[in-house]
Amino acid sequence: MKRLDSMRIIIFLFLFIGYQVQAQSFQDSLAWSAEELTQVQVIYDPSYYSIGYPNGDVPSDRGVCTDVVIRSYRNMGIDLQKEVHEDMKSNFNLYPDIWGLSNPDKNIDHRRVPNLMVFFSRFGTELRINLDAQNYLPGDIVCWNLGGATTHIGMVSSKWNDSKSRYLIVHNIGSGQVFEDVLFSYKIIGHYRYQK
Repeated sequence: MKRLDSMRIIIFLFLFIGYQVQAQSFQDSLAWSAEELTQVQVIYDPSYYSIGYPNGDVPSDRGVCTDVVIRSYRNMGIDLQKEVHEDMKSNFNLYPDIWGLSNPDKNIDHRRVPNLMVFFSRFGTELRINLDAQNYLPGDIVCWNLGGATTHIGMVSSKWNDSKSRYLIVHNIGSGQVFEDVLFSYKIIGHYRYQK
């Protein structure tokens, strides 16, 4: 009986560790995907674009903060344009009524921070918001309020800041897709992990 219990514990630990390694490797790959975007010169451009569907994107030399997250996931084979649009078609009333729309818009809905926050809270893991940098891991998505109704989103990278006290963020706040040490520079209003 003791041998059987020991085997069960070993099998459980093996499966648990295997799951953790798989989850961590997705998060790491997602962080690396965001980091690769910093090699592409992008002009901050919040213009409305009519884009293809699914897998539509604004011109590759244009973008805003949400495009960093969208492109990072797209490189992992996950199309947030399609995922957000499909959920909004079925659950439009669950998403913010900020823009005066009566129907989803596949061109822009996924490029709005409040919509991504709803989507990630519905289909990902919504994590505790605190000021402990150790809780913000590579591949995590962080949302901030910059003041008033201005929201922002970025992804935690695998690169440390100079003091090695926290990871740098990959985001676009006006200077293109860049690394910056801004995790606690603004009020955090969302912290998520999402893997389809």
